[in-house]
Amino acid sequence: MYSIGMFSQICRVTTKTLRHYDEIGLLRPCHTDEQTGYRYYTSAQLAPMHRILSLKQMGFSLQEIRAILEGGPAVEAMLAAKQRELSAQIDDARHRLLLIENFLSCGKGAAMNNRYTATIKQLPEVTVASIRRILPDYSALNDVYPNVLGPEMERLGCRCAQPDYCFNLYHDGEYKDHDIDVEICQAVTEKKADSELLKFKTLAPVTAVCVLHKGPYALLGDAYAFALDWVRQNGYRVCGIPRESYIDGIWNKESENDYLTELQFPVETA
Repeated sequence: MYSIGMFSQICRVTTKTLRHYDEIGLLRPCHTDEQTGYRYYTSAQLAPMHRILSLKQMGFSLQEIRAILEGGPAVEAMLAAKQRELSAQIDDARHRLLLIENFLSCGKGAAMNNRYTATIKQLPEVTVASIRRILPDYSALNDVYPNVLGPEMERLGCRCAQPDYCFNLYHDGEYKDHDIDVEICQAVTEKKADSELLKFKTLAPVTAVCVLHKGPYALLGDAYAFALDWVRQNGYRVCGIPRESYIDGIWNKESENDYLTELQFPVETA
């Protein structure tokens, strides 16, 4: 028999750990001296101790390890669940590594000085009031917002959600400079009955790659190009209609250079 000190040296664990395993019934000593309380182990206990250490290295808790060592039909399910958990962690680590590699590929921190940066956000579920129109050109938006959407929302008793969230969805599938199929959405606190002008719907939560653009709307194409290139390089694909979310604009800024727009691209892992 080995003393607890010798057994701890053989197994490369502390005596405190061995005492704890004894207390919780995970690995009890072969013999405990009644007078001194000294614990003793045998070579036959090396194998179960090694199994405990191996399972611990896999990431199992002591409670889970005890259940596995006791056997039963749930053991295989526990191991399979841990396998899925570790695989997900590996995928996440690979994705983080890809982000770092792409960041470094911009060259010695130059990415910090680029005009645009991309952020992955979880956009929550949102209820919106929307108007879908075919507009002759983009300037017509300046008429729809204050003269159509606003008055109709007021007539129906709508309350805007806070923080304010207003965005456009373009349904053409490509850029068009005329006859633009656009859906103008305003987040509201609750659905109302649809009217002839206004429709209400709830958009599901979505993962989105978001890019901020400060400046005139005429230059939004640069932000779109950056966002789509970032999506491709970082292992994603667009899985929904991008949103143009308007944070600052003509309603609170005098200069177009101070307009702030966020492009939000729903994505999934490619």
